[in-house]
Amino acid sequence: MSTKRTRRARLPLSLRRAPLPWERQEPTWRAASPRTIRASLEGALARPSGNWYVLGASSGIGPGTPHGFSVAGEEIVAWRDGEGRLLAGSGICPHLGAPLAQARVDCGTLVCHWHGMALDGGPFAGWTGYPAHDDGVLCWVRLDAHGGEEPLPRPVVPRRPDLGRAVASVYGTTGTCEPEDIVANRLDPWHGAWFHPYSFVDLRVLETSGPSSSTQGDALVVRVSFRLTDRIVIPVTAEFTAPEPRTVVMHITEGEGRGSVVETHATPLGPGRDGRPRTRVTEAVIAASERPGFAVARAGAALLRPLVRRAAGRLWKDDLAYAERRWHLRSTGRFPG
Repeated sequence: MSTKRTRRARLPLSLRRAPLPWERQEPTWRAASPRTIRASLEGALARPSGNWYVLGASSGIGPGTPHGFSVAGEEIVAWRDGEGRLLAGSGICPHLGAPLAQARVDCGTLVCHWHGMALDGGPFAGWTGYPAHDDGVLCWVRLDAHGGEEPLPRPVVPRRPDLGRAVASVYGTTGTCEPEDIVANRLDPWHGAWFHPYSFVDLRVLETSGPSSSTQGDALVVRVSFRLTDRIVIPVTAEFTAPEPRTVVMHITEGEGRGSVVETHATPLGPGRDGRPRTRVTEAVIAASERPGFAVARAGAALLRPLVRRAAGRLWKDDLAYAERRWHLRSTGRFPG
């Protein structure tokens, strides 16, 4: 093999011969059967979550400061103890209702700023902490009263690449919809090249069911190219799975970044002031590569993460419109099918 061919084989890029205009690509509406998407969604909703909900990025909850969250209409406070372990509980002080997200952390103990009540995460004065878990990328809280399922000791986290050899980035946004609308969006990969032509081209769904080779649940297997320019693309094969009711995972199984995952988690926040539901989308990208040069990307992770978050934000600007439209039609009884 010539040096030129060897160099080309080492590159993850492909050159498209004759890029088609957006309107001339093959329609996917027949393949994107509402029945198929609904069946995938129902399968996801039937899987156990163990009552675990994503709070946000692990890096977003640092030592010394409490952080407030809303989950399923409940006020949550999360902080770290003196050893860095994640703690969580009701965000309402049991004494006179002070917002514990505005408390102070002293040597890992949460101290209410109204009257000095100290909470170490254990039961005290009617206040009880909630099980919390930090998986190294995301922080979770378990709310058994809201989830109503059989509790699990740990959240259902998909298989990930070795975090020591990967670059992880987390993006979050909020939409007016319910978690199932976010999950339904992700279980419709057919919209990718039509709705996001700036990012995806040449999309083909290869399989729509069958056990996944890499994560829990049945898989949608997709062949797609990430677009760099009109002609230069990065082709990959990816599996979409839903290991639990509020999570969809894209796992790259072939091509550049094999083993990388993109996790989409939907956390119900509760109704907004207008009475409509709010859902927090947390997208975690854990990127890995077998290429020696990926070590450079890891070394420059601080510069790479903002670029990854910006790309995720552009996609989610569109995908939230999809999910919000779906919820609006469902809530008014006009959703097709």
